[in-house]
Amino acid sequence: MSLNRSQRARALFAALGVAAALAFGGGDALAAAKQTNRSKQKAAAEVERAALQQKLNALKRDIGQTESAREDAADTLAESEQAISNANRQLRELAAETEATTAKITELSTERERLAGTIASQKGQLAKLLREQYVAGNEDRIKLLLSGDNPNRINRDLQLMSYVSQAQAALIESLRTNLAAVETNQAEAQNARDELVEIADEERQQKALLEQQKTKHAALVASLSQKLDTQRKEVGRIERDEQRMGALVTRLNKLIEEQARAAAAEKARQERLAAQRAAKAKAEAEARALAAAKAKAERERLARESREQRQAQKDAQDREPKVVQKPEPKPEPKIAQREPVKPEPREEAAARPSEVALAPAAPAGAFASLKGQMRAPVGGRVAARFGSKRGDGPSWKGVFILAGEGAEIRSVAQGRVVFADWLRGFGNLIIVDHGGQYMSIYGNNQSLLKRVGDVVKGGDVIAAAGNSGGNEESGLYFELRHQGRAFDPAGWVKF
Repeated sequence: MSLNRSQRARALFAALGVAAALAFGGGDALAAAKQTNRSKQKAAAEVERAALQQKLNALKRDIGQTESAREDAADTLAESEQAISNANRQLRELAAETEATTAKITELSTERERLAGTIASQKGQLAKLLREQYVAGNEDRIKLLLSGDNPNRINRDLQLMSYVSQAQAALIESLRTNLAAVETNQAEAQNARDELVEIADEERQQKALLEQQKTKHAALVASLSQKLDTQRKEVGRIERDEQRMGALVTRLNKLIEEQARAAAAEKARQERLAAQRAAKAKAEAEARALAAAKAKAERERLARESREQRQAQKDAQDREPKVVQKPEPKPEPKIAQREPVKPEPREEAAARPSEVALAPAAPAGAFASLKGQMRAPVGGRVAARFGSKRGDGPSWKGVFILAGEGAEIRSVAQGRVVFADWLRGFGNLIIVDHGGQYMSIYGNNQSLLKRVGDVVKGGDVIAAAGNSGGNEESGLYFELRHQGRAFDPAGWVKF
């Protein structure tokens, strides 16, 4: 028996050691073979954004078809300016991912050290318990029962032993839980390390792409310099640019209103279905309660009639003891009939709101309440103000703020990005919807750092300043619009 206990103790210690070794280092190969969480999330997000971007591209094409076919020098730069914007946005997103993933690895390492200390302590406690059990043997309970001692004392000692056994079982279960937690921690850490490798590879690719596109863009600007200078002074081009912007904002407002109506209709439909389900559940509960009450009343009536019949038979026998009367057959119990359940009403077909992601992320009235309190989207000198003349051309519908290339452009208020793409005359353009038919517009950017559907807060960086769209100087073209019409931002934003 002693040899068997010794072998069991050594086997248990060996199993614990193997489990710990697997938890701390054996899961690397398995984790490395799996696809990282980042890859899965990125693929799902790209599918969702592609569907939304397809609708906005169709909107852009509709606007472009209303114009006469005319070559614009800025259109030649469009592809490279978009590519530079995308590369810069990717690099910024990758930098943010790197920071978050590094922080996660640090957190996992701290948690892993804590678990390692806990496991070491629990293994020490378990080893001590096993040694004590080995020394005492497994016959304690039998010895107590056969000792002939005071039964009360035997019962007390057995109870104490059961407490010890429960404590041992709880310790072993806790150790198993911690070993599983270490294994999960190791898998998550390996996944995070794999994600860092992916991010580093993507950063190298994006940096190389960015350098190529910058070189290409510089060559294009040099070759188109004279043509760009001529077109900048063309009054008709400026007017067409403004018409294009107005058409885009009008279409976006219409799309947002349609989505808001669709979302409201969907909400009303869901509420109506919920009310129907609640009413149906209530009716069924009332029907069941009524059926149960009827069944109970019927059982009580039958029982009462049965008692009365037995009493009547007994009374009759007492009056005529010589006459034996046959008992009347008991009436068969009536089964309570359940009321027929009305067929469940068919649910209406789900009304899918088209691209609900474009719905405003701020309640109506929130933007108007910030009048005069909003900070400028970028620091710099205001070179052109709302309403001032553009030489012989039309008046400015917004303001142009001179800013260095790459300067951070910030959203002036909470909202949702409803447009983030290249547009002729405005280069890399981003539009934020603030609810209540208020929009802020940021044009001529070097890079767009947010995507369509992203929710932003006031002060969030959404773009980087530049001179895309054929601008002579680096800076930001900024507009505010309400119900599609541009208005002076000077009374709203602190420039």
